Amino acid sequence: MEQDAITAVTLGGSVADLDFSVWALFLRADIIVKSVIVILLLASIWCWAIIFQKTISMRRLNAKASEFEKAFWSGSSLDALYDRIEANPREPMSAVFVAAMREWRRAMAKGSGSQSTASVNLHDRIDRVMQITLAREMDHTERFMTFLASTGSTAPFIGLFGTVWGIMNSFQAIALSKNTSLAVVAPGIAEALFATALGLLAAIPAVLAYNKINKDLDRYASRLDTFAGEFSAIISRQMEEGH
Repeated sequence: MEQDAITAVTLGGSVADLDFSVWALFLRADIIVKSVIVILLLASIWCWAIIFQKTISMRRLNAKASEFEKAFWSGSSLDALYDRIEANPREPMSAVFVAAMREWRRAMAKGSGSQSTASVNLHDRIDRVMQITLAREMDHTERFMTFLASTGSTAPFIGLFGTVWGIMNSFQAIALSKNTSLAVVAPGIAEALFATALGLLAAIPAVLAYNKINKDLDRYASRLDTFAGEFSAIISRQMEEGH
């Protein structure tokens, strides 16, 4: 009984002497678990970079869109507004406006608006130009969102792979040493659980940020689509008044 107590105290002391800091867990891990840890850390860092970039970008885009709408609905000449921003549209809404005005001016220069059928064709053409520009601008704005979605869905499984591999190593250590003490099993299990924790650390922010940013992007796309529809109505009215 006394011998068992001494053994338990010795094993407890052996486990306590082990370093379970994050850096120590990484150094003790084998190459597979280390690779999993590095992949998850890089994915987490890249996700946070995307989150900060998208958050700041959406604020800037909405601010610039509000500034452009203020100029657009100010009652001043749209031709003057076009001449001012044609060379360098600052954001997607002004890019849609410039694309439509450019098509309008080209048609007017060729006299395409002189007949009813030509006017209908011009209006359809301007609508298509605006939709193409809108889609291109939103595609650029949504860049890197796929990485957030992919990280959110795959990071837990990558971490789980590291966990399974670490536990396998723990069982192999038990088999080789023929010792089932906690001192033999603890390091491998700790490394395995560390990989799982990193997987969740990368996945949870990625999923939450993806849902939030994706909703903001949908709202912004709806704002652009509304502007395109309003501008299309203005152009249609101008065509009707020209006859």
